[in-house]
Order: sequence, then C-alpha cells, then structure tokens
Amino acid sequence: MFNFLSRLRREPIWDFKGGIHPPEMKSQSSGTPLTEIPLPKQFVLPLKQHIGHEGEIVVSVGDSVLRGQPLTFGSGKMLPIHAPSSGVVTAIAPHITAHPSGLPEIAIFIQPDGLDRWQKMPVIIDYRAQERAVIVERIHQAGVAGLGGAGFPTATKVRGGLKGVKTLIINAAECEPYITADDRLMQDYAEEVLEGSRILGWLLQSEKIIIGIEDNKPEAISALTHALGDAQDLVIRVIPTKYPSGGAKQLTKILTGREVPKGGRSSDIGVLMQNVGTAFAIKRAVIDGEPLTERVVTLTGEALSHPRNVWGRLGTPVEHLLNFAGFTPHADQMVIMGGPLMGFTLPALNVPIIKISNCLLAPSKAEMGEPEEEQGCIRCSACADACPAGLLPQQLYWYCQGGDHDKARAYNLNDCIECGACAYVCPSNIPLVQYYRQEKAELLAIDIEAQRTQEAKARFEARQARLEKEKLAREARHAAAKARVTHVEKDQVNAALERVKAKNATAAQSVTLTEGVEPDNSAVIAQRAARKAKARAYQAEQQAVESDVDSRQAAVAAAVARAKAKKAQSQSLTEEGRVTADDYDSQLNAEVVGVEAAIENSGAVAEDPRKAAVAAAIARAKAKQAAQATEPTAEPEAAARDEDPRKAAVAAAIARAKAKRAAQTTEPTAEPEAAARDEDPRKAAVAAAIARAKAKRAAQMTEPTAEPEAAARDEDPRKAAVAAAIARAKAKRAAQTTEPTAEPEAVARDEDPRKAAVAAAIARAKAKRAAQANASHHSNETSQPSSVSEE
Repeated sequence: MFNFLSRLRREPIWDFKGGIHPPEMKSQSSGTPLTEIPLPKQFVLPLKQHIGHEGEIVVSVGDSVLRGQPLTFGSGKMLPIHAPSSGVVTAIAPHITAHPSGLPEIAIFIQPDGLDRWQKMPVIIDYRAQERAVIVERIHQAGVAGLGGAGFPTATKVRGGLKGVKTLIINAAECEPYITADDRLMQDYAEEVLEGSRILGWLLQSEKIIIGIEDNKPEAISALTHALGDAQDLVIRVIPTKYPSGGAKQLTKILTGREVPKGGRSSDIGVLMQNVGTAFAIKRAVIDGEPLTERVVTLTGEALSHPRNVWGRLGTPVEHLLNFAGFTPHADQMVIMGGPLMGFTLPALNVPIIKISNCLLAPSKAEMGEPEEEQGCIRCSACADACPAGLLPQQLYWYCQGGDHDKARAYNLNDCIECGACAYVCPSNIPLVQYYRQEKAELLAIDIEAQRTQEAKARFEARQARLEKEKLAREARHAAAKARVTHVEKDQVNAALERVKAKNATAAQSVTLTEGVEPDNSAVIAQRAARKAKARAYQAEQQAVESDVDSRQAAVAAAVARAKAKKAQSQSLTEEGRVTADDYDSQLNAEVVGVEAAIENSGAVAEDPRKAAVAAAIARAKAKQAAQATEPTAEPEAAARDEDPRKAAVAAAIARAKAKRAAQTTEPTAEPEAAARDEDPRKAAVAAAIARAKAKRAAQMTEPTAEPEAAARDEDPRKAAVAAAIARAKAKRAAQTTEPTAEPEAVARDEDPRKAAVAAAIARAKAKRAAQANASHHSNETSQPSSVSEE
C-alpha cells in the first residue's frame, strides 16, 4: 500500500474545464458478480456493429455454424461478426437495430442448438515472438471494436498508432451513472485486463501504460493493484469522480495535462486510449483464440428486481436479458440502452445487443421524474459552464435549429462528445444533445456529397489532363513524322496534289461543257453509220442469194421447156418417118436425164454437193430401170409408137420424181453429221464451195445441146411458157422439201454467223460466175454443129 500511495503522490493530476456531478447510482449492480444467462431462442446479428461499413456475408440460410465461426469478412473498417453459439442460420433479412432512428438493417438469424460448440482460432502463447502485423491481423479477424461505446475498429486504431505513440491510456473511469460493466469486469478479471493492456503496449511500443480509474470504484482499484503486484510496466492512476472524466480528451487532460487540438485526435499528441473491455477482448483473441462473441452488460434500474452485470451474447434480444433480471414494466415504461446521459430510448424490446451495448437501464417513474415541457432558452450560460469540450452550446443550438450548417461547423459542432452535461443543467429542459446529433447527421451527409463531388471533379480533371496529354503526344508524333519527310518525298506529294488538282479541274470543265456546250459525238455517229452499212451489205447479200436461187430455178424451167420442145419435135419426126422409135426413146431418155440433172444442179448450191451427186446418181439409175421396165417388145413397140409420147414421158418423170423424194426422205445425213463433227467451220465452208463447183461442172456436162433449144424455138410459145411455169413450181417445191441446210449449219458452227454467211455468199457468187463462163464457152462450142445439122 505504501508503494501504491507513493506512486500516486509522484504523479500529478490535472483537471478539465466544466463537467457535472450527477448521482452515481452504481451500487445497484456493482455488488453482484458476473453471471452467465441461458441461451435465447434466437440470435439476431446485425452486420454493422461498429463504426464503418458492414462486412460481406459468407453463410447462407440453412447452414450450420459453430460459436466463433465468422459470418462476414472484410478489411479495414469492415469488421467481421461471429456466431455467438452453435446452431443453424434460419434467415438473412432486415431487422430493427440498436439505433435512435429505429430503422431496420440486414441481420443474420441463428437458432441455437444448445450445444454451444466452439470454433476457435489458433492459440498464440508467446505473442512477443510474432510479428506485430500478425497480432494486429488477429485482432481484426476476431472482430474486436471499442467496447466503451464508440465502436471504432481496434485493429485500425492500432495500425494508425504504430509509430509515434508514447503513452497508452487504459480508460477505466466509467464515469456515467448506473453503468458498472467495467467495474465488475476489473473486479472479476483483473489479471486478464492487465495482460490485454500489456499486449497493446507491446504493439504500440509505448513508453508508458497508464490505467485511469475513478475513485468511486475501490473494489476494482484493489483488484488491479493486487494483480499488478510489483510490476513496473503499468501505472494505475486514481482520479476524482467527475462527469465526463471518461471522455477521451478529458481523461487525456487529467492524466497528461495535454489537450487534444480541435478537430484532432489524441494520437496527434502521442497518446492512444483504449477501454478496459477492449483490452480484455484483445487478450481473449490473441492468447485464447476466442473471437468477440459476448461482452459484459449492466442490467440496472428500479424496474428490475435483480439488477446485475451479465455476460451478454451478441445478438441476444433485450427482452431476454431484462426478463433474466426480473423485469417488471409499468405503464409508459422506457428502456434506455446506455447511461441516462449518453444513452437513447429503445423503440422496441426485440432489439438485439451489439458490441457497443454496455448497459440496459429500465428506470421507474420515480427515477426518471415527470417529463417536463421544453421551454425557450433564457441565455443563462449554464450549458456553456458545464460543457467539458469548451464549446458554446447555446450558439450551437440556434444554428442547429435554424439550419445554418456553416455556422454550426464554424463553432466546432463536431467536437461535441454528446455527454449530455448541457442538457442536464439546462433550466429550460431543452434536449440540446438531440439537436446536436441531428445536425451532425446532416453535416455528415453534406460532407459525403461534397466528397463525391470532389471525386467526380478529380476524375473529370484527370480525364481532361489525360486527353490533353494524348493530344500533345499526337501532335509531337505528327511533327516528328513531318520533320522526317525528305525533299524527294515532298516533291512526290506535291506532284500527287497537282494531279489531283488537274483531275478536279478536268472534271469541273467537263461539267461546264455538259451544262453549256454540246458534246462531240462524231465517234458515236461513225459507229452507227458502220453498223447501218453492215446491215445493208447483209441485206444485199441475202437478195443476191435469193436472185441466184431464182435464176437457177429459171434455168431449170428453161431446160424442162427445151426438153419438152425436143420431145415434140422428135414425135413429129417419127410420124414423118425421119427417126425410128428406138431413136426417139433414146433421145427422150437423154432429155429426161438432162432435166433431172438440171434439177439436181439447181439444188446443188444450197445443199451438200456430195449428197446432191449421190442423189442424182440414184435418180438416174432409177430412171434407167424404169425405162428398161417400160420398154415395149416387138409388138407393143408399134403400140408404143402409136401412143402419145408426151404422156409416157410425163408419167416416167412423175415416177422418177416420187422415187427421188422417197430417197431424199430416207437418206441418212452422214455428210452433215461429218460436217457437224468438223471443228473448223472455215474448212467446212471451203469444202462446200469446192463441192458446189464440182456439181456445177457436172451439171454443165449433162446440159442438153442446142438442138432441143432449136426445137423449143419452133414450139408454141404459150405452151412452152405454161410448161416452164409448171416446171418451175415443181422444182421450187422439190427444192423446199429436199434442200438440206448444210450451209446454214456450217454458218451456225462458225463463231461469227454473219462472217460465215458473207463467206458462203462470196463462194456461191464465184461458183455462179464460173458456171456461167463455162456454160457460155460450151454453148459457143456446140452452136456450130447444130447449125450444120439444120442446114
């Protein structure tokens, strides 16, 4: 005891401005040891139980979980939560949470199985042999947050103070009335509290570890002193009881005499503060491997028959805890989570306790007194005198009520610790803390929106800078490429540009000519004239061919007429006794053969000459056979001489014509097929011309002499004309029926039909001229004997 008192005398104690001394009301619950309570029927675990964002869910409905099993995961300020007991996840849905607004948040519902099986983390016996980062990560994975009421993630706070922290303060003041959770924890678990404090001191490498505790907790002070013994690594400092001496800035001023700057933190002056419950949770997480699944909760108030401190599992409904302490509600009963000055009234009793829930107060009407109506401010300045943060609560009240956010910010509203001292001393019963909380929420929303705007502006400016940089880079590349162009390349480029300009000028000139001047169409007119001349030449050729055919038909008709005249003359000579019947028959046969040859020659031009020669030979043979068959014997010869020779000749000619038509109908077209197989049409045309020439010469050899012509001149001209017309008609029909299309076929095989037709016409014309020359020559040779016989 002497050593303890001597240490107290050596360490000075400071005071802070303001503060109040309300009734403590701690004796109701501090005298009973910590108690375990039965498991509730259902746990409700909100995802967010700390300052920061909620973690990501890693379980699903229907999953079986163990106590200490992570239900969420995250990093930084995203602390995980753990199952408070073994059981089954029954739902993941919104549920009302421990907040003054009473708004629902996403929560995980677990139905316990009563076995309470653990899933612990690996135990670290000697934490000093580990890296500090490993221990900090273990604290984070255990989900440890500030259990004094703020709920700031402990691992994040420790990471921020790994450098520059010289003094570690363990806050054991617990200054608010009714709350005795830390007091009871220090009485029952003093050694574990000290061990957790040493772990924090080792992590921060602090020079001094101070445990600050109010003098209204003698049992806790005795337990800590006994547990500390002769150790010199920690210092226990007992401070006077004053509200709110448990505030971070106020306790720092009391123990160190230094003030935290406005808008700053205690770490800015080399000080870091942690709660007694937080130190205990760190010891359990690091050394025992137990995540944060429960905390000490004070159950107090005159509405409870057995007020005490209990181990409350996180997610346990408030109603279950109050019923365990003998809750007897009255009309208009209120339940406050937290103390009477900094707590808030719960909207319902099914709200679950969370990591920052340190007290449940169920006061009676006598304790709370009659509610008084809010009145106007009388400017008494009692709130300013009681404010431990050195603010002007009256001015802040006006700015918050009038919505003047800039003035509220200028008067350091965010430095308010919401201790409620101003509202406690206000004679007008103005709930100043409620106004401050509402204004803080609005300022936070404004800051978030401003931050988003700033981020959007930064993104826009970064994009503009990037685009400008890319533009400059492109211009630099273009300039470099332009500088690399040589004089030759420039000349080539200029020449190309000149060509383009000339082309554009020509196009513009052509457009101008089209609009104002008639174009030169001489080439088109010349082509049109050439096509017309070619058409006229083709028409003339066709007419020449037709006239050639008509001339051949006329020649045949004349030959027939001459033959008839010859026969008439022979008949008259026979009657006069100048010639015999045999001579008559031989002459008649010769004339008929000559007529047939003339008919054959008339069609030789149009048809295949070889085919025409074969047909002519067949016809002559048939005629000869017919003459032999019809030749009369000795007696019939006299009758034949008495018979009309013209009728016999006509009958024989008809028979020969029928035989010829039958032969032409059934004769195979071997030669046209052979010609069709010929690949070269020009060779076929030449062969056809040669054949026609040969046929023409054969016809000239068989043409009758001038004697029948002389006989034809002595004949009746009208009969001769009629006979010639009949002969022409028959020859024309025969030619139309039997004339083969060798020449058109040859033309069709030629690639250019007009050229083939012109070539065929030229060949026929040449053949005709040769035949006429031969005929005139032959007639000149035979004219002299005829004249001699006539003479």
